[in-house]
Amino acid sequence: MRPSLRAKAISVCEDKIAKKGEGVGLSFYAFFANKNDDPDLLMEAAEWWIKTNALDHFEKAVKIREMIKSGK
Repeated sequence: MRPSLRAKAISVCEDKIAKKGEGVGLSFYAFFANKNDDPDLLMEAAEWWIKTNALDHFEKAVKIREMIKSGK
């Protein structure tokens, strides 16, 4: 995952956790606007989420943040 996407994903996770608590879940779609204006970046996130890490559709934001920070 490219550094800019990692930074965005961590920021989104931290924002969701701050607003809704540590139990909040999200999908990789949370890292994007409601329109598909960067399909390559969306596919990069989807591949990391689905193919590389075999994550469920929704995961805890805390888990995703820690995975990304650890370089997974």
